Amino acid sequence: MCDCMLMPRIFRTFTRKSNHIMNQWNELGSSDEHQEAVGKLVAELKIHPVLAEMLTRRDIHTVEEAKTFFKPHLLQLHDPFLMKDMDKAVARLNQAMGNKEEILIYGDYDVDGTTAVALVYTFIQQYYSGLHYYIPDRTDEGYGLTELGIDLAAEKGVSLIIVLDCGVKAVKEVQYAREKGIDVIVCDHHMQDDELPDAVAILNPKRLDNTYPCAHLSGCGVGFKFMQAFALSNNIEFHHLIPLLDLVAVSIAADIVPTLGENRILAYHGLRQLNSNPRVGLKAIIDLVGLNGKDISMSDIVFKIGPRINASGRMMCGRESVELLIQKDYKLAVEQCKQIDCYNEMRKDLDKATTEEATIQVKEIEGWEDKHSVVIYNESWHKGVVGIVASRLTEVYHRPTIVLTKTGEFATGSARSVPGFDIYNAVASCRDLLETFGGHTYAVGLSMNPDNMDAFSRRLEEYVAAHIDDEQHASILNIEATIDFRTISKKFFKDLKKFSPFGPGNPKPLFRTKQCYDYGTSKVVGRDQAHIKLELVDNISHNVVNGIAFGQSDQARYIKSKRAFDIVYSIQENSHKPGEIQLQIQDIKPTILDE
Repeated sequence: MCDCMLMPRIFRTFTRKSNHIMNQWNELGSSDEHQEAVGKLVAELKIHPVLAEMLTRRDIHTVEEAKTFFKPHLLQLHDPFLMKDMDKAVARLNQAMGNKEEILIYGDYDVDGTTAVALVYTFIQQYYSGLHYYIPDRTDEGYGLTELGIDLAAEKGVSLIIVLDCGVKAVKEVQYAREKGIDVIVCDHHMQDDELPDAVAILNPKRLDNTYPCAHLSGCGVGFKFMQAFALSNNIEFHHLIPLLDLVAVSIAADIVPTLGENRILAYHGLRQLNSNPRVGLKAIIDLVGLNGKDISMSDIVFKIGPRINASGRMMCGRESVELLIQKDYKLAVEQCKQIDCYNEMRKDLDKATTEEATIQVKEIEGWEDKHSVVIYNESWHKGVVGIVASRLTEVYHRPTIVLTKTGEFATGSARSVPGFDIYNAVASCRDLLETFGGHTYAVGLSMNPDNMDAFSRRLEEYVAAHIDDEQHASILNIEATIDFRTISKKFFKDLKKFSPFGPGNPKPLFRTKQCYDYGTSKVVGRDQAHIKLELVDNISHNVVNGIAFGQSDQARYIKSKRAFDIVYSIQENSHKPGEIQLQIQDIKPTILDE
């Protein structure tokens, strides 16, 4: 994506303060230099000018580029051997299979790690039987490749470990494995340190010496590229890889990697697989959460499928998620899924209680409203939910947030960031105070001696204050265009859906409509009466449209007063009434007529 096309034109800053949330409304301006391209796209694709503008904003200027964007093809995937060390990794795997060596597939306990393990295990198992898999225990072992896991591998006679979604910083652990006569192939996508492990191969598109065109693959995506290369080297036709794509789509959505370039191709076809012929374990989850027969989206993965896969690793052991994802018997998968769903319910209760405690602790920080970052610690918090809690606090307070608990002798936890701020670099600036750390631009795991926490909090705050922009402390709603309800036709919505799958780099489009009015039937709904179900008309079209505004019941009195208001929203299909268009309203504010 062309960064210059994403610079918002701020027509005016509006804010709404509700539950500590302040939203800035930024309209993404059109560019005069692209008007010729917009005209051609409108004429040849027969799409609305607003949608043509959206394409140019995504750095798509020709009809050919638009067709590729709307319908990406698997033939456009990059040659996996462009990734550094891929030839070494494939050669070592082939050697292990030829020599009938025992192979261990080792992965992280989150969605990305467990889907990666399931993917590699499932594919190799079709051609080889000397396979094992292992997921470390979050509480007893912690993140990444561990000496305990290596010891267990050695006991099984394993001579090759394939590490997925971790390992790029496992210098000591890989050396420990070598001392036990075990080779290691690392398949990771996290940021590296100055020193790389002495592994047989390190497949990581974020390596400093990266040679691969797509730098932002998920960990499962790296595993898929490894299997693609393995298939090529053994003359296995590509169509045998397609059943793996449902796992890749789940990892892309759950790990929040950009849905551009190769990731868009993988997500697009992964969603097709997930909707048409998902593996047994995913089918069981789909049926459990009520998605059977519906068009499953990336959002459904984020909010319904991913949390259940994650719950096993958060509350018990991620191995159970792998067992579900490689299951071939539907009845057994249903039973496994019920157990994992119980873990998810436990996780939700713990998440809610911990978030409430953490919120109180934030407000007890002296001068917290003037802080640029948040660091909180409670040794009794469950390690499995601190990442979720950090995410929730970041959303509420719009500050980079670190939530820590006690694991053994260390304070361990997770960092989450606001859009545009690199929390990895912020944490790395304090590396001398840390035992371990690793992650991405927006999410980091870390551990430290509790005695270092005060110094860490102070130095992190100094770093964030020096590097963060004021607007990054606000929730920014980037608006594609201001439209009236006449624009929202079935044809417009059909063409709009072609922009999916949505995610980072290609967010779900937001629109603005001015001077809306309650049609007279809007009402507060939900178990806690927190949401508003709306029927609206605008000042121009007089078309009646349905909408839902989650968590905005505080606006109901104004809406029912018959006064005009402006809305920012995405457009979607009503999940309860297939074929009916519904607005998902992100924000509401009173109309300012002299604007």
